[in-house]
Amino acid sequence: MIGKLKGTLDEIDEDHCVIDVHGVGYVAFCPARTLAALPSPGEAVVLFIETYVREDMIRLYGFRTALEREWFRLLMNNVQGVGAKVALAVLSTLAPADLANAIALRDIAMVSRAPGVGKKVAERIVTELKNKAPAYAGETTGTIGLKQELGEGVAPAPVADAVSALVNLGYSRDIAANAVAGALKAAGEGADSAKLIRFGLKELAR
Repeated sequence: MIGKLKGTLDEIDEDHCVIDVHGVGYVAFCPARTLAALPSPGEAVVLFIETYVREDMIRLYGFRTALEREWFRLLMNNVQGVGAKVALAVLSTLAPADLANAIALRDIAMVSRAPGVGKKVAERIVTELKNKAPAYAGETTGTIGLKQELGEGVAPAPVADAVSALVNLGYSRDIAANAVAGALKAAGEGADSAKLIRFGLKELAR
């Protein structure tokens, strides 16, 4: 199995690219976000690869990061009705952190923005991955956990009050939760609401 390709970018097409590795051209099908971030043809490139083997076909799927590849596997292996095409469409539309965020908040509309992903499929993605998303959220794991607690009504009172205060100041709930998650890291878990609000405003001012 091929897990990674390191070579020279030969060409970029609508849904794939070709990487020259010591004279052999490998075709890798990629999310649009990955294709858009590739360098110009002739430059060095590295892609993390998922190899898909069938009796009549071997296909390579390429990603900028190992985390993107893990999300591809997660979508393919855990959500009924999601194949490679739909998984690529989702990752073309949403970065891993945004996808994890949408799942944590049960934001079906956000997931269904992906081409070819209807409401039912988006609902399955959100439902079937709700317990797996935090492990694949990358650097946003703490924020995702906080948002889950807020959504379930189990967040500590100072945290919930701080988020509510920022929302009342005109920030969206999502932005407020991000700011308070950052404030918790700076102020500590035992901080009161006033301190969290103060630190949260500092986060928002950055």
